[in-house]
Amino acid sequence: MRLIERTHYLSKLMRAKGTPDIKIITGIRRCGKSKLMEAFISLLKKQDSKANIIHINFNFLEYEKIAEYHAIHEYAESHHRPDNNNYLLIDEVQMCPFFEKAINSLHASGKYDIYLTGSNAFLMGSDLATLFTGRTFSIEVFPFSFAEYLQYFQRNDIYDAFSSYMKEGGMPGSYLYSTPEEKYGYISGEVFDSLIVRDILHKHKIRKQDILYRLTDYLMDNAGSLVSSRKIADTLVSQKSKTNGNTIGAYIDYLCRAYAFYKVRRYDIKGKKYLSSEDKYYLADHSFKYARLGTRNMDYGHIIENIAAMELLRRGYEIYAGILYKKEIDFVAIKRDEKIYVQVSDDISRPETFARETAPLLAVRDAYPKIILARTRNEAYQYEGIKIYDISAWAGNRISETQIK
Repeated sequence: MRLIERTHYLSKLMRAKGTPDIKIITGIRRCGKSKLMEAFISLLKKQDSKANIIHINFNFLEYEKIAEYHAIHEYAESHHRPDNNNYLLIDEVQMCPFFEKAINSLHASGKYDIYLTGSNAFLMGSDLATLFTGRTFSIEVFPFSFAEYLQYFQRNDIYDAFSSYMKEGGMPGSYLYSTPEEKYGYISGEVFDSLIVRDILHKHKIRKQDILYRLTDYLMDNAGSLVSSRKIADTLVSQKSKTNGNTIGAYIDYLCRAYAFYKVRRYDIKGKKYLSSEDKYYLADHSFKYARLGTRNMDYGHIIENIAAMELLRRGYEIYAGILYKKEIDFVAIKRDEKIYVQVSDDISRPETFARETAPLLAVRDAYPKIILARTRNEAYQYEGIKIYDISAWAGNRISETQIK
């Protein structure tokens, strides 16, 4: 498998190097966390002549004998060198029961710069404060972005490449397979089924497996649409499934904790308040939908919206579904004092579609940027202060603001 340097994440790790925090690398299974750790280790060796690397990778059988928290502690202590900068890096740390006891003890000693990877819900940000007594710094790794896809395949034909990316997605392990059937088989089995079984069914001891699978299929089929736990439960009950809104709500939370889906809340732009009746859910990678449900009915509009949602999250934005005067804005993207209003569409070439997409943005009266992302296959341009980007150029980081007219 060809490797690319994921500079976005490596830069974050290098900036965190030497801080007293426990560094946590999280993300969905098979998105490249272990490869990122290997790249970081190589970088450490190049930049720190006094680096003593203590690396434990529980993906390998050779470390199975120390998959016990006392053994981890002893292994680290036996490899510690007092005259060096000691880096302790552990891959798939959740495979060791009670790993947090060893990590807390080693961290309290002040002798190690600690880095952990894991995809399990134990390493979800909301749980870190209860797991670890020291401060933590989380880096969430996503599947390949379109820019990384271009880099991996060394493509410059961004418009055609984007069409390929829409079908293939960003799970790098699938790129090794030559046919769509093999690619989707890997994504459905090795990635998604493993995630469901190992990270959800096993951890939460779920007995109603069929409900969980039907729920995932429903959320995939309705990615980007407004849904509620109660309405989903009512739909499944009408299909002869025994469940309720509370169960569905808990299962959705498990799916989000395993990084399969990302929840996007609704935000009333005029009232400046969050709405709780319905939410949207986006897939960590849009290829999951094709792998699970097939490609017969390819909804390009929602796939592009899913790609845009994940790209905004990669770029560090919090995203919300905007509501203004009963008009919907796909995303209100917020990062500190920055805010962007974003509409996403497959095709805005027809006047009525263009009018429909611009209307909600024109109704917003504040001065924050407003953009439309669509498959225009043209250079970026402006309309009444709205910047209109080709989605492939935007997602591929090929936008030059100075060229916008």
